[in-house]
Amino acid sequence: MKIDSSELTNIAVRTSQYPNNNKKEFLLVGKSNVGKSSFINTILSRKNFARTSSKPGKTQTLNFYLVNDTFYLVDVPGYGYASLSKSQQKKFGLMIEEYITTRENLKMVFMLIDFRHKPSENDILMYDYLKYYNLPVTIIATKYDKVKSSLKDKQEKLIQNTLNIKENDNLVLFSSITKKGREEVYRILNDKLNS
Repeated sequence: MKIDSSELTNIAVRTSQYPNNNKKEFLLVGKSNVGKSSFINTILSRKNFARTSSKPGKTQTLNFYLVNDTFYLVDVPGYGYASLSKSQQKKFGLMIEEYITTRENLKMVFMLIDFRHKPSENDILMYDYLKYYNLPVTIIATKYDKVKSSLKDKQEKLIQNTLNIKENDNLVLFSSITKKGREEVYRILNDKLNS
């Protein structure tokens, strides 16, 4: 897959603000500081396109990135960020739930977790939640380059077992520094776009 164009076309907090052109969509979920913006920038081969922030919890809307004029990457607020008020967390939760349960052109969810750590309670809840709705999920284990080679296999097994990754779901080991995993993500996107 070659990325020729990408633009942020819609910023939404409700269904009426979603794009209405029926192009396929791929949702990105993950904890607040897991590296979603870096993932987007790496996939789109753009620097600082999606704003990375030293302050987690910056994304507060559903952001629709139109890619190659054929599909959308949809970025949503990160979960599990402690400094958000309970009402804000609830609002984000409802916003994401509304999208997941009503969006027929949602083809897959990319769920980002930090390769350096055991998946958190929130990660497990999110994965189980997505599977409850029978959504295909690709787990993206970010920051792969930051783990010592001798520990990588052990860490991969820990992620597989903790999340209990289902047979048809993928686990992609990913690094925005070395670009590891990018071609695999392109292949997964291609498969879904052509199915």
